[in-house]
Amino acid sequence: MNLTVENILLALKAAGEETRIRILALFRSGELTVTELVTVLRQSQPRISRHLRLLCEAGLLERHREGTWIFYRLNESGEKAKLVKSLMEYIPYSDQMLQHDQERLLEVKKEREKKAAQYFQENAANWDKIRSLYVPEQQVEAYLLDVTRDLEVNDLLDVGTGTGRMLELFKNRAKHGVGIDLSREMLAIARSHLEKQDIAHMQVRQGDMYDLALKDECMDLVIFHQVLHFADDALAAIKETARILRKGGRVLIVDFMPHDMEKLREDYAHRRLGFSIDEVNDWCMVSGLSILSNEIMRGSELDIAIWTASKE
Repeated sequence: MNLTVENILLALKAAGEETRIRILALFRSGELTVTELVTVLRQSQPRISRHLRLLCEAGLLERHREGTWIFYRLNESGEKAKLVKSLMEYIPYSDQMLQHDQERLLEVKKEREKKAAQYFQENAANWDKIRSLYVPEQQVEAYLLDVTRDLEVNDLLDVGTGTGRMLELFKNRAKHGVGIDLSREMLAIARSHLEKQDIAHMQVRQGDMYDLALKDECMDLVIFHQVLHFADDALAAIKETARILRKGGRVLIVDFMPHDMEKLREDYAHRRLGFSIDEVNDWCMVSGLSILSNEIMRGSELDIAIWTASKE
């Protein structure tokens, strides 16, 4: 759909208010919930919700309901995405008020990360068992090997490597592999597993999925195995992956389909309760990746989806 004068006027009117400018500035760092915005901006929930509704109606933000939570993010698709990008470039992020907002947002994120880190530390030793509660891991792993059987893998990256299981799985398929994780406890377990099996061509290191500290087009295969539901900004992680992927390289994303098990948020630090096929497909396409296949595996309680995408 092409932009019209009416579209532009509606967007400018929606953005032309102090609180809504502050809200848009906060979304530079990824998707947020109403509660998080209320905490940062220190305004009432009804008022923040009204501002969000106006921004959504103008096509500047997208709204996604998930269980009892509602996530908002910048519009990343279609012609309006270009308008959003242009407006964001004019926001004075060095403004003192906006900087204070960013500082409070950082506090919110640190608290969230603290809770997640505590969970990982408490569950590091039995992480593989936790991740295989729903669909048998053997079924998932067999598919991952099959869907990449025709791909020559010189360099592999496992994002959020956990215990290093994906590195172990692809030890005979990749000439060199790296697994990154923020959790030192997870990395210690992964190193131990790799050393015990004498897998010398696979290494692990501490790293951030949003800033991989790797050069452009250096990987043939990137794997997100049950990682994105912990991410603050899954789209940003996929975009960073597209940057480091070689032409003809592939991305494998394994994660839950949408569900309503709120206890996974409360007890296991899940940020998102799964993803729809279309949602991840759209993120891949926005990131310059082509979808090769979608696979759904049914579990007793939760279903798993596997996305395979390629960089053309």
